Amino acid sequence: MTAKETIQQGKAILGIEFGSTRIKAVLIDDENKPIAQGSHTWENQLENGLWTYSIQAIWEGLQDCYASLRNDVKTQYGLEIENLAAIGVSAMMHGYMAFNKKEEILVPFRTWRNTNTGKAAAKLSDLFNFNIPLRWSIAHLFECILDGESHVKNIDYLATLDAYIHWQLTGERVTGIGDASGMVPIDPDTKDYDEEMVKKFDALIAPKGYPWKLRDILPQVRVAGQEAGKLTAKGAKLLDPSGHLKAGIPMCPPEGDAGTGMAATNAVRPRTGNVSCGTSSFSMIVLEKNLSKPYKSIDIVTTPDGAPVAMVHCNNCTSDINAWVNIFKEFMEATGQKVDMQKLFEVLFHAGAKGDADCGGLMAYNYFSGEPVTGLSEGRPMIVRSPNDKFSLANFMRANLYGAVAVLKIGNDILFKDEKVAVDRLTGHGGYFTTPEVGQRILAAALNLPISVMKTAGEGGPWGMALLASYLVNSEKHQSLADFLETKVFAGNKGTEVRPTQEEVDGFNAYIESYKKGLEIEQAAVKYKE
Repeated sequence: MTAKETIQQGKAILGIEFGSTRIKAVLIDDENKPIAQGSHTWENQLENGLWTYSIQAIWEGLQDCYASLRNDVKTQYGLEIENLAAIGVSAMMHGYMAFNKKEEILVPFRTWRNTNTGKAAAKLSDLFNFNIPLRWSIAHLFECILDGESHVKNIDYLATLDAYIHWQLTGERVTGIGDASGMVPIDPDTKDYDEEMVKKFDALIAPKGYPWKLRDILPQVRVAGQEAGKLTAKGAKLLDPSGHLKAGIPMCPPEGDAGTGMAATNAVRPRTGNVSCGTSSFSMIVLEKNLSKPYKSIDIVTTPDGAPVAMVHCNNCTSDINAWVNIFKEFMEATGQKVDMQKLFEVLFHAGAKGDADCGGLMAYNYFSGEPVTGLSEGRPMIVRSPNDKFSLANFMRANLYGAVAVLKIGNDILFKDEKVAVDRLTGHGGYFTTPEVGQRILAAALNLPISVMKTAGEGGPWGMALLASYLVNSEKHQSLADFLETKVFAGNKGTEVRPTQEEVDGFNAYIESYKKGLEIEQAAVKYKE
């Protein structure tokens, strides 16, 4: 079928993802190729010391994003969207949305950016013998309890952002297992919340006398391929206030942005993984077996079909590179030159590719914010060099490119060196890889692994969410998610692979040893400017 026929016959599939700065929608055909898209820009607000988005902003953003998609379909095909084969909703993971029995939010949505949960995360990590990151929903809930917040007794439902939106569109209190794994730890055998940990939590808070147990207020867990409800008449009106979209459309389990990234890079099978490098960075490695012990710098989440995943999450990546590129832009403008930003990035990235393997001794600390992996509560971006270092444009840019993935290397060294985790294929995506091969080659040197980049990875999370919705309605009987992606979506395409040379690996290793010693300089800068 043509794209127009696919839309006319209600065979198109919709994926929507709420990112931190943009809400994006992608419409795909029955061959899983994008045929239309829409977007909406939004920003979080800092209210009473906590990062949030208002309920009004959520729904206005969703409706404007969908209206943008409708307009794209009208412009391209002269059609109105009336029916769809399936819908999936995704959002940035973790955070805290607590509702009472009237479906009213009890406190403003607390996003993953909030780090006020230190006491709770530490106590739960000890209780569970399992690393509980600051941003996880269970940490937010327990911190509210420790802080004596009065709303806790009135909680009827605790949701993440995508689980909340899905609930309002379908009436179903469910979420995908990948998203659920950022709320409460998952038992990979039962594909559900870890029962022993749930019981420990209930026992811990029993003296408080709340009228609920943990499972009472959590969304039920669903794995990829399971139906998670249908779009209701109320939900159709919420999504499309124009009234054209019909109710009754199947919806797949909502997912977190980590799960959609795995789907979009064909990285859900054990021994595969993906690395996202943008404003922040994270790596996701699908494990063959559990790690030998918990690590504070490694989160254990799951694929959308429930396989355990080791996640190294870093708060900082490309922001400092962008800041330096803007300095070069200002210089060019001061000399009367017109600036093509894409060209400028390419020139500077290619300059970095020509730098010495050890950056001539230069070190770059890209910390715009704190970095839990290296134990920093705040950040101070800086370049460090000695008088005898080889200070050149090439080494300066290479040091910044190294610095963008240095913390990622420190976290992943635990997996590859200490835990001997095996990886057959690691796929990179995000702005760091926009200039062909440069960032890809540096990450390969950092991790001492071949790194692949696929053109389709640029479609991002909403495409990954659409693929999970497609899996619900287009997979063959008993076909695994990994096999569906391999055969129906990527058809053997593994992208363009780059393997590091030994010189590149040795150079990055020399850099990282100096980098780790120099963390004392970063710590001193944080202390000096408190």
